[in-house]
Amino acid sequence: MSAHPERTADASQRKSSLMALAEEAATGEPEATGKLLRALAPDMIRAAQALMGTTHADVDDVIQQSFIALVQALPAFRGECSPSHYATRIVARIAVAARRRSKVRGERYDEAVDVDQVLSHGESAPEQLESARRRELVRGLLETLPEEQAETLALRIGLGFSLGEVAAATGVPLNTVRSRVRLAKEALRRRIDANPELSAALEVES
Repeated sequence: MSAHPERTADASQRKSSLMALAEEAATGEPEATGKLLRALAPDMIRAAQALMGTTHADVDDVIQQSFIALVQALPAFRGECSPSHYATRIVARIAVAARRRSKVRGERYDEAVDVDQVLSHGESAPEQLESARRRELVRGLLETLPEEQAETLALRIGLGFSLGEVAAATGVPLNTVRSRVRLAKEALRRRIDANPELSAALEVES
């Protein structure tokens, strides 16, 4: 039994409400679409900032592109995952592409941990600082991987999805997610072996 039944009930109610909104918005209903975007905006912004870094020059563009892409993708939403996971998967895909473009342009962004932002969620300070450190490490790796592997790693480590949640969000079997994680780790093995910090951060098998 949950130690916080009220919080669990609120989360369940919010998920049901978002699912109903998403299903209505998928039909093209403007008011439902607007409500859904406002409800999902905080999660989408946090996802973009987690994957891009708060000081990246393209982070605001990624957020705006993600809103547009979500509206365009809503007719294809079938409820296989939560609306929040559906939206943050879109953010992850756009963020990975944006970071690759930055790499091609030769841009570098060294992101310092924003402690105030890190402490804004429910984890303890050490846990959140560790999560922020892991995201910093992952950001530099995403540009080197095939798109599907990069997206999986972004969701799994950058955004903290479980393997099952990654599978639901991307619409692929759990074994495919495991395979993509394994292939990503193999592709990065030399870098991981040379950097113990990366090795620890990429221990993502459940």
